[in-house]
Amino acid sequence: MNTRTPASADGAGTEVRPRIRRTHLALFVKDPFASAPWYEDVLGMQVTARGARWVFLSFGQKHHDIALIQVDDPETATRGTINLQHYGLEIEGDIDDLRRLYGMLLRKKVEVVKTTDHKVGYGLYFHDPDGHRFEFFLEVVHDDEEAKRLLGEYNAPSDAFDLQPL
Repeated sequence: MNTRTPASADGAGTEVRPRIRRTHLALFVKDPFASAPWYEDVLGMQVTARGARWVFLSFGQKHHDIALIQVDDPETATRGTINLQHYGLEIEGDIDDLRRLYGMLLRKKVEVVKTTDHKVGYGLYFHDPDGHRFEFFLEVVHDDEEAKRLLGEYNAPSDAFDLQPL
């Protein structure tokens, strides 16, 4: 794996940069064993491992995509104002697939926060049982250079979008 980008022809002053292939998210929760069924039911994940204070879940391609870890003192734990803003989950499909997911969230009584037009795609934001915000994201601009241009032109918009659930 090449992690260096040469700054000059002789290699002097090379800069080390990570080349990320895949990510995972670890969240503190009050009770990982109570929260895990929500992730299985709403996000279609499967539990791949459990420990004394944690549960690992997968979307099916990797050993784990989300880890739920019990906070040290669940009884007094609260969410702070400086925290993860949201975790985006890019979906496959089209606008009707996003609308179906919206309907599913409503039927499962999941708190939907907002729907947005980002000019490069549409977002559907919702909360998990511990108050973490997630986004189902439907990308509509698939050329990254064009997407970067649009985000710059529109100042990374998050405009209200009237998405009708199915």
